[in-house]
Amino acid sequence: MASTSGPRSNVGYGRFSSTATALNSDNQSLVVEIRRAMNVMKEIAVDLERDKRSEMVKQLEDHVIELWEGINELSYFSTALESIGKEEFHPAEELTNFSKLLNDKIASLKTDYSSSTVGENDHWLRQFREAIWNVHHEGQPMPGEEQEDIVMTSTQCNLLNATCPLTGKPLPELNEPVRSMDCKHVYEKKGIMQHIRSKAGGSRCPVAGCPKVLVARRVVCDSLLLIEIDEMRSVNEQRAKECMVEDFTAED
Repeated sequence: MASTSGPRSNVGYGRFSSTATALNSDNQSLVVEIRRAMNVMKEIAVDLERDKRSEMVKQLEDHVIELWEGINELSYFSTALESIGKEEFHPAEELTNFSKLLNDKIASLKTDYSSSTVGENDHWLRQFREAIWNVHHEGQPMPGEEQEDIVMTSTQCNLLNATCPLTGKPLPELNEPVRSMDCKHVYEKKGIMQHIRSKAGGSRCPVAGCPKVLVARRVVCDSLLLIEIDEMRSVNEQRAKECMVEDFTAED
């Protein structure tokens, strides 16, 4: 495809941008469905562990790892595609090597976000393994852990903050939650956009101690945010039920 200047190139750029947006939307929807499937697989693995079918549990774990790798690749591809469509593709006289443009952008994203991605993968896999471990070893440390280091990650979410730093609302109560692509903190959209606009020279994330400077176009409702907030809501409801049971038992 030749990129040329003038009205024809503007039309071509518009088509490319809209196509990139549509493909990105499809990929994001696929990521959401994969994440939901992984949650179902965790529930199935717990049921299998109750029946002591360890071999099938291990097979499910292997498939979960494969799905996480697929989510990572889709996320990098979607982000790169959207970035190229909106910001980095500029019509010119010479031919544009879109394959190289896309591959270079994906490589750059992997370099920028590899540490946070690995951390999220490890956290979710730990949730999966701990949910299974707790079937027969509730309250006991998993192998290789000390008693004082037990963290019940199976009842935690991947969200970095539990409340909006500007409104103080719990994340499940936000009207329009959005997340920074750079520091991964979550905010109420209206409040954070006002916060960003109020600082002409760049607005630092309002979470205490976070050094990241926010840019409006990089504060979005990404494909997994609503799912993770739903998970947080479910965790909170489960904890509330457990507290009610404990209180009732204490009274008895």
